[in-house]
Amino acid sequence: MEGFQKKRAQVIPHASGRVLEIGIGSGLNFDFYDFNKVTEVVGVDPAVSSIAIAKSRASQYNSKISFIETTAESINLESSTFDSVVIGYSLCTIPDPMKALAEAHRLLKPGGSLFFMEHGLAPEPNVQKWQHRISPIWKKIAGGCNLNRNIEEIILAGGFKFRDLKKKYIKGPKIASFIYYGEAPKV
Repeated sequence: MEGFQKKRAQVIPHASGRVLEIGIGSGLNFDFYDFNKVTEVVGVDPAVSSIAIAKSRASQYNSKISFIETTAESINLESSTFDSVVIGYSLCTIPDPMKALAEAHRLLKPGGSLFFMEHGLAPEPNVQKWQHRISPIWKKIAGGCNLNRNIEEIILAGGFKFRDLKKKYIKGPKIASFIYYGEAPKV
């Protein structure tokens, strides 16, 4: 998990203005926001229990953090109202990642950026073979997590272009530790 935290520390501080965090979960990203640059964080997650933990965690911050219990594929908010969208280790579990990215794109202001940290499809064919084999079982025991999504292709197809894209393995089993992270402005 240390590798995941390092990526959060490298990406999250770049978010600014009004931020939409898709898959806010229990609020693990809060420690990494620069609240001198962030005016508001609106967190979206379908899991009531996770939002409860995030609300408790949010009370530590003298900033505006609010929550919407909904899926990433259908966010009932006004278009073009966010400066930044953050998705961290959630695209793997969202049932329809293309629909979620369409929502992120819709909600971002012109010139806004998607900041992401995700694990997904590894570059080596042998690792990919195992990711494809294990993913159906893994998905059932790991909260819907898909090991074999090509995050780079998904983000590009979602209407974004990369300003910064890094890809690498972090510590852990290769089938679950290939990370994509960076910034992708709205096209």
